[in-house]
Amino acid sequence: MKLKYTKYRINLAHSFNISRSKNKWYDIIYVYIIDGEFIGRGEAAPNLRYNESADQILKLLEKIHLPKEIKDRESIFEYILPQLQNIKSLEAAFSMALWDWWSQRKGKTVYNMLGADKKNISPTSYTIGITKIDDIEEKIKESDPYKILKVKLGTKNDKEIITEIRKHTDKLIRVDANEGWSVMDAVKLTYWLADQNIELIEQPFPANKLNDTLYLKSKSPLDIYADENSLNSSDISKIFKAFDGINIKLMKCGSIEEAKKMIREANKYKLKVMLGCMVESSVAITAASSIASMVHKIDLDGNLLITNDPYKGVLIKDGTLELNDKIGLGLSLNKTKTGLI
Repeated sequence: MKLKYTKYRINLAHSFNISRSKNKWYDIIYVYIIDGEFIGRGEAAPNLRYNESADQILKLLEKIHLPKEIKDRESIFEYILPQLQNIKSLEAAFSMALWDWWSQRKGKTVYNMLGADKKNISPTSYTIGITKIDDIEEKIKESDPYKILKVKLGTKNDKEIITEIRKHTDKLIRVDANEGWSVMDAVKLTYWLADQNIELIEQPFPANKLNDTLYLKSKSPLDIYADENSLNSSDISKIFKAFDGINIKLMKCGSIEEAKKMIREANKYKLKVMLGCMVESSVAITAASSIASMVHKIDLDGNLLITNDPYKGVLIKDGTLELNDKIGLGLSLNKTKTGLI
């Protein structure tokens, strides 16, 4: 068994703007577990919000070593995990790669190995980042195949953005403030949004303002979902009173196993569950899609926002994820690129 890895820059079709950042590209890291004919692929999409970077991960990967004896997926992951220094996106990459490798060895799909299926998957939303009002009509046209929009807010012009969108479409909208609102304005805004066919509000306030979120939840006619407040399963018992649902991302929680644990914890506390992503390629999106049938809502569109996705995996049909029946994650290279396998 060998470990290989490489950095790859994914380019966005449009600048991706949220309340705290603007990006035209992201550097991700591909991790490969190679075992004879079997290649397990994983992806780390580091995020500065969580103090992670691609260069940091590359330096760490130089020191990573695999066990000499190959037993099973779980024992290998347990061996590697202490070496990863709690960098969750890198943990997620190894989790994906090991599930991909192990499922190939067993001759099964990852989603079958996880107890999920390829049916009963809700439609994914399509994200519109913070943009100029004049550009909104073009963004709406690009979102045509998708039934649900996710709109980034957290600006002084939030009402203007939604008003302009409503001139062009009546699709269901989920809004994501990315910690960008103040409690002073939020209550009135939620009532206004409720009249605009808005389904939910994601992470209205900074994660350290949990009392503000609790107050808003008591007043809001719309469901409030946690993102930056729901990093892993241990958070759920601390936040459940302040939210109606959570957004699970592999890059935040660190593994497919932890994502499943978060689903169980959310169900225990009667929270709804959305499965989300960072801006990622088809490697990570396909891995997350493997548990898509286990959650209520899907926001797995990171690969749809980039122009140079080197892999092909999960597909979209009529706005819904469509998993294939190939063993492992069922990934294949879209383009021949140096360093990619």
